[in-house]
Amino acid sequence: MRPRPPVKGRGIFSGTGLVIAALAATAAALLYPLLSYADRPGPAAGATVLSAQTVTTPYGPLSAQDRDFITKIRLAGLWALPAGELAERKGTTAAVRTAGQHLVDGHTSLDAHVRTVAGQLGIPLPNEPNAQQQEWLDTLKSAQGQDFDRQFAGLVRLAHGRVYALVAEVRAGTQNSLVRDLADDANATVLDHIKVLEATGYVDFAALAQELAASPTPVPTPPAVEPGAAVPVTPSPAESYSMPPATTSPPPATSGS
Repeated sequence: MRPRPPVKGRGIFSGTGLVIAALAATAAALLYPLLSYADRPGPAAGATVLSAQTVTTPYGPLSAQDRDFITKIRLAGLWALPAGELAERKGTTAAVRTAGQHLVDGHTSLDAHVRTVAGQLGIPLPNEPNAQQQEWLDTLKSAQGQDFDRQFAGLVRLAHGRVYALVAEVRAGTQNSLVRDLADDANATVLDHIKVLEATGYVDFAALAQELAASPTPVPTPPAVEPGAAVPVTPSPAESYSMPPATTSPPPATSGS
């Protein structure tokens, strides 16, 4: 029997075959990038980490940055209030003593706020300054006269500048209503302290800019305690006195001082 010749339009090169081949090639082209990147780390891995660091609360999501912020606000009061008390006693000008009083009043109030927030969110707090802050306090305790005034204004202004930047960052991005309220309170308090410190006339802005631009050296945070065990930051029961407004400028520095 004579073989029949192929029918025109059939076989692998027929119209249907070409369409199937084209679809297969397209599918392969679409799947290749997905398969080739399957073993590479991508944005999804980072999203998982961020999700793991954020917890749900009745007041909104609480991020790792939120918790760090609450701890740092507590730490700020643990050293800035004693520094303010030193300025009230040792400051040689009315402006320095007034700045000290602002620190005492402001951090007494802000510390009460941060302890309340920590209790509501279940965040443990330190009960003592960190190593760097204790070093600053030791420096102020040993300084005398105008050297104290300069050290006080410089150290406290530097610390408040770093906290002020953190407050703005947290306030802009937090999803937690308690943290937002605390950031608003901290913003007003820290800005007030920055202004009264600058009013002393002892802030070296050139040195301050260099310090703020440099990366701060990490300092371990002291051991934390349960929120209810955090000791309130309160002024020492010393005799108080009224002080004039911060209008007195410090005497000009003499050469060789």
